[in-house]
Amino acid sequence: MIRLGTLAGYSFEGPRVLAGWTPPETAGVYAILYKPDPDTKPDKYAVIYVGHSDNLAEEGFPFKHPRAACWTKRAGSRWKVHICTYDVGVGARGHREMIAQELTAIYDPHCNVQKYDKAWKDEWIGEYTAETTGPLAPRGPDELPR
Repeated sequence: MIRLGTLAGYSFEGPRVLAGWTPPETAGVYAILYKPDPDTKPDKYAVIYVGHSDNLAEEGFPFKHPRAACWTKRAGSRWKVHICTYDVGVGARGHREMIAQELTAIYDPHCNVQKYDKAWKDEWIGEYTAETTGPLAPRGPDELPR
C-alpha cells in the first residue's frame, strides 16, 4: 500500500511492477510511478502519470496505453515502471475524475498532458470572518466553552 494525495490521502494498492501486472476488470484511479534514486532511496517513488478508468482491463496496460512510451523513457526501462491503483468503490466516474485531477495538481506528473493549477485564489471562495476563524484565546480553569 502507498498513500497519495493531500492530508490523509488515498490508500492505493501497490506499487507493483507494471510489466508483470494484470489489470482487473474494475473501475479505478491509477498512478504510474518510478524510483528516481533506487540505490540510495529504494522505498521512494515519483509519480509520473495519473489517470482514471471505467475499466482498468481496457486501459491498454501494461504498455499499449497512449502514454506508455513516456513512462518507459522517464523510468529508464519497462521493468522500472510501477503502478498503484485506488478502488473508489461505489464512486461514480465524476468522483474518480476529481481524485485524478487532485493528484495531478499535487504531483504535476511529467507524462500527463493535462495539467491543473494547485493555486487557490480568494475570489474562488470569497473572504469571510466568523467567531471560529480568529486566534484561540487561552481559557482559565473555571471558564467553560460557549
